[in-house]
Amino acid sequence: MTNRYLARKIRLGKKLLQRRWAPFWTVPKIYGKDRRVHPGRHTAKKRNWRRTKTEV
Repeated sequence: MTNRYLARKIRLGKKLLQRRWAPFWTVPKIYGKDRRVHPGRHTAKKRNWRRTKTEV
């Protein structure tokens, strides 16, 4: 495996955190107690390694 630059690792780590699902407790906070919605639905930035490139 090749060595990677620290700056690139930090940028990739930030992208990794941005694409995670929102916490489960945000669903009742946003939609109300009885609404069942997937937490990934209101994640700010959705990304997949095949679909969208990060340009880092």
